[in-house]
Amino acid sequence: MDARVQAQSVLDPTIHDTPERLLLREQVLRFVAREIEPHADAWERDGSVPRAVLRRLGELGLLGLRVSQAYDGAELDPVTNFVFAEALSQSTYGGFVVTVLVHTDMASPHLGRAGTEAQKARLLPGIVRGDLLSAIAVTEANAGSDVARIRTTARREGDAFVLDGSKMFITNGVNADVYFVAARTAALETGSRGISMFIVERGTRGLMVGQVLDKAGWRSSDTAELVFDGCRIPAENLLGVENEGFRALMQNFQRERLALAAMALGNASSSLSLALDHVKSREAFGAPLWQRESIRQKLALLDARRRALRAFAYHCAWLDAQRHDCVREISQLKALGAELANDVAYACQQCFGGVGYIRETAIERLWRDARVLSIGGGATEVMLEEAAKRL
Repeated sequence: MDARVQAQSVLDPTIHDTPERLLLREQVLRFVAREIEPHADAWERDGSVPRAVLRRLGELGLLGLRVSQAYDGAELDPVTNFVFAEALSQSTYGGFVVTVLVHTDMASPHLGRAGTEAQKARLLPGIVRGDLLSAIAVTEANAGSDVARIRTTARREGDAFVLDGSKMFITNGVNADVYFVAARTAALETGSRGISMFIVERGTRGLMVGQVLDKAGWRSSDTAELVFDGCRIPAENLLGVENEGFRALMQNFQRERLALAAMALGNASSSLSLALDHVKSREAFGAPLWQRESIRQKLALLDARRRALRAFAYHCAWLDAQRHDCVREISQLKALGAELANDVAYACQQCFGGVGYIRETAIERLWRDARVLSIGGGATEVMLEEAAKRL
């Protein structure tokens, strides 16, 4: 392949716009416009997304884009999946977006990657339909980005494992039907070599929702502490190989961080769109704000940065699709995207003046929702360390 063509295929996001991906993007954008934006204020107050909305996404085939066709999925590639995530993230309700993307890109992939045929046959079709909501339970109060230091334990007792401990900041934690839980199956001193993954289903004795967490942003996403107190599960609920759960987590982190980058891109795009509409219609000192050179130039620069982020994001999705080692690039992308989303939301909110500080305005919500993007899924500082180690 000519080097210039290859460079274009990697760096120009429009080169990935096949007819099928364009149709997918339009389908998702219509869904967001018709079924999310007019209704989600109530979900922000209630603290969760209605299950009927998730089932509707399932009916449209949008919850299993990368799941094998054997389990009712579409078995599509990472670039197409990123098209879905980016379009979904055009919603101004980040809590709705993260509810879906945790289910599709952060939790259920552990089952698709490491599950036995019996485990997948029993759970994946329901996950794809939206009948079952999934969550990933790794973070603990004293072990966030340092996954190797988790303390929740799983000890073998005959034909069962017994889990004890707690998890914190678990998205979908209140309403999930199935949790993919990281627990220690060897001494703490073994670090990353002593972690395993387990399937724990709602209603299992010894599994309790502790605190329901009241967050500043992502208000329509339910987030909870989970408590495991003598939680006994069948031994066949081990997910993958015992003591190799850390490897599984690391493998899926790239997909998780791509999804969070899509959220950052969507937040920045929506913030800019709202600000442009506002400054072109809002008059101050006898003229629209758009007539102010400083405002025009600020928004132009932010848009340039957003476009650069989008090109880099599709490059990273392409690298993932080609099975390249892209930990450095995706770590950089996640850090860059999260910080940019915060910069854009802050600057665009400033264009609104006092109105931008009123609760339940879209720009105020985007500003609050942007903040957690530089914390969750790997803090910016952790992402930069991962990238620096590979420079």
